[in-house]
Formats: sequence, C-alpha cells, structure tokens
Amino acid sequence: MPAPLLENKRYEAPTIFSVENMLREARRQKSILEGDIPAICVLDPDGDIAAHLVATGQAVIHPHWACYHTKLYSFRHEGVEYGIVPHVVGASFAVLVAEELFVSGCQLLISMTSAGQIVPMGQPPYFVLIEKALRDEGTSYHYLPPAPYSTMDPMLLACFEDAFANASVRVLRGATWTTDAPFRETEHAVGYAQSEGILGVEMEAAALYAFAQVKQKAVVCFAHITNQMAQIEGDFEKGRDQGSHDALEVIGLAARRWFR
Repeated sequence: MPAPLLENKRYEAPTIFSVENMLREARRQKSILEGDIPAICVLDPDGDIAAHLVATGQAVIHPHWACYHTKLYSFRHEGVEYGIVPHVVGASFAVLVAEELFVSGCQLLISMTSAGQIVPMGQPPYFVLIEKALRDEGTSYHYLPPAPYSTMDPMLLACFEDAFANASVRVLRGATWTTDAPFRETEHAVGYAQSEGILGVEMEAAALYAFAQVKQKAVVCFAHITNQMAQIEGDFEKGRDQGSHDALEVIGLAARRWFR
C-alpha cells in the first residue's frame, strides 16, 4: 500500500486553510490589534534563550502576536530588535509558527535548535550553520516533492560566508538529519547519517528549509550541538545560562550580516 504521506499531493495548488484567515480570527477572538512584529525573529525550541531573556528583564510579550499556540517575546540585543518564540519543537510546529511569523511582519527567521552529535567535530557544545537537512520527517513533503535533502537558499547561505570567523564560539557548516522520532534513532539510522557526513540530528531544519524554498522566505537554521544522545553521563551541558549567551552571539552575528 502506498504511503499516504507521498500520495495525493498537488504542490502547485493553493491551500484552502490560510494562515492569514486563521490569524484574522485569532485577533478577533483575543482582541489583539493588528500590527507588525520585529523583522528578525528567532525560534527557540528548548526555550532556554527566551527564559534567560525574560528572567533578566530583557524580553517582554509582544502585543501584536495572535498565534493560538505560542507566545512571542520581543527584546533588543546589540541595538537590534528581535522577536523570539520558545518551545517550538518539531517540524510541523516549527513550520506552523514560521508561516504565522512571516505574514505578521517577520523578514528573517533564525532557528536555534539543540542537536545530538552524529559525526564528531570535537567536544560539545558547538554550533553548525545548517546548509542542508536530511528529510526524515513529514512536513517537508507537503511543500516539496520527495528528495533526500532540503537545502538553505544558496544566496542567503553566501551571505554568511565568513560571518562567524571571529566568533568566540565554534560555528561550523554542514548537514543535519531532521527526524520526527528522536527516540527511534537506531544504530542503523545513525550509521546511515554518519555515512552521509551528517554532523547532528535535530527536529526542524528540513521542514523549515522546504517551507522557505516554496514561500521564498529568508530562513537560516543553526544546530547547537549539545549532546551525544545521552550515551554518556553528564550530557546536554550547553554552557553558561544554558548556552544563551553563546546562542545570542551567533544570532547577533547572523543578523548583522543579513542587514549588511
């Protein structure tokens, strides 16, 4: 029996359920006035960056965010205003929120997800600018026909060519594996990813890049390699304030290069 995920797709067809209409009804029901959100927004699946910003008084709820499922905080870092949405975990959730962000005024979306190490490139933690992501999830197949990888827009990737050369943290470039099932990372699946030279496993990038390609939006995904999938004790250490300072440095460098 053919897999339903790959059947009955019409990639050129418009959607019946539109994000614009959903947000219209959300604003009506929640009495939220229409207005733009920050031009640069961040997806923070772990929620550690947002928690640090809120705890230190740097972030506040944005008044114009009408999403049913999430909160958008705004903050300033090195003179640039950002929006940040915490706890957006997984491909389908990430793309749902990305759709909403871009129709609400976002122009550049930065995803900063934690990831498990696949091909070792040193002792975690460190960062990977994700150039392409293995499509081992479902959401990307609703945007693009089947193919092994989703890729970052080449022109946007070129924009970050040497953006992190002087960073105080390690920022590599390479591929990741996007999975919908983190507790099904079998020895065989990990072995295949290693044979592909994949640096880390995460849960959002393949879908976000597929969305970005189809909708022609600026999306850049980073993997914060923080763990070895709990195969050692003392894993998942991200650094000071759960890695928030390091992540904000990378986000700030990306934003400055995009503005240039």
